[in-house]
Amino acid sequence: MSLLNWIDDRFPLTKVWNEHMAQYYAPKNFNVWYFFGALSLVVLVLQIVTGIILTMHYKPDVDLAFASVEYIMRDVPAGWFVRYLHGVGASMFFLVVYLHMFRAMLYGSHRKPRELIWLLGMVIYVALMAEAFFGYLLPWGNMSYWGAQVIISLFGAIPVIGEPLAEWIRGDFVVSDATLTRFFAFHVILLPLLLALLVYLHIVALHKVGSNNPDGVEIKKNKDKDGNPVDGIPFHPYYTVKDTFGVAVFMTIFLGIVFFVPELGGWFLEKDNFAPADILQTPPDIVPLWYLTPYYSILRAVTFEWLPGGAKLWGVIAMGAAIVMFFFLPWLDRAKVRSIRYRGWMYKTALTLFAVTFVMLGYLGTKNPGHVDLFLFKNVVWAQIGLVVYFAFFLLMPIYTRFDPTKPEPDRVG
Repeated sequence: MSLLNWIDDRFPLTKVWNEHMAQYYAPKNFNVWYFFGALSLVVLVLQIVTGIILTMHYKPDVDLAFASVEYIMRDVPAGWFVRYLHGVGASMFFLVVYLHMFRAMLYGSHRKPRELIWLLGMVIYVALMAEAFFGYLLPWGNMSYWGAQVIISLFGAIPVIGEPLAEWIRGDFVVSDATLTRFFAFHVILLPLLLALLVYLHIVALHKVGSNNPDGVEIKKNKDKDGNPVDGIPFHPYYTVKDTFGVAVFMTIFLGIVFFVPELGGWFLEKDNFAPADILQTPPDIVPLWYLTPYYSILRAVTFEWLPGGAKLWGVIAMGAAIVMFFFLPWLDRAKVRSIRYRGWMYKTALTLFAVTFVMLGYLGTKNPGHVDLFLFKNVVWAQIGLVVYFAFFLLMPIYTRFDPTKPEPDRVG
């Protein structure tokens, strides 16, 4: 105890532990959907640790990058394991983040007083997409190279500043050694520091207003004589034990993928990236990895060249707007209740359609837009239908959430 007292006199260790763990009261009715917040933190730590190990052997040079990755895979002790942990971890990170966001939309965790938590979470999401994009170029595989060419060229569609902006991102007139070096700096230093800060702010904001729950009830309204919520329990040890079990199940699935199917049929690691970058050999289909394909599908769904500025410009605008829409969700949702348990058929139908559409757009983003892969229509037609449904979910939300027949929320959690 003397060592702990010595530390507490100089650093509020016990105070922080009590505020954010031992004496932080969380609703006692958390369900399986509430695993994904803790899982995202676990994967973030895993990505940082494996990333540090990979940078010890990686060479950010166009002549050495691909060979250094091969060296990691073949000659570094357990290098293949660390590389696959990091590569598969990127996909698993987005998987748990998407499920975490969907849970918030299910139970109204974006509603007052948690708007700032949602906004910080969305900034984390955008930072993750940037981190994934910068990291995708580093192996200097053929799909990495051409994917970077295509994505960076999209910025050139922005009027006036587009071409100078694309040139600044590349650091050159084409994707080159300068591009690889600055992407390495962004991926290894800038974005991880920003993500760590944003996650800290996200957790602090959460613990300031308290966690939401499947019933959407504010547990702070009912307290006992000691000032503790009667419908809450201390996060530690109750939820630390529960989350430990969830992490164990998640890591079993995660490691199963790493050991047996790290490429997952090309969804996690693409076959074209096992060949070095070749400026003379374009892959048959240039697509981003699955977690960015819904927005890529929206981009390609805009094919009307008669639009002012052309289809490419409006495709970029639609792709950007599809992400920005999430930021306005707390103010678009006008329902009288938070949780989907007490909402009516309108919101339930809209959220179901949105989830199905998001998955469909993700699938279509990996396919040739001119082919027929879903029933009778070309993929681009399905993508255009998905674009309309996607934006209708947000733009019509103030109407259908206001008139949606709801049930009264309970005073206490179930």
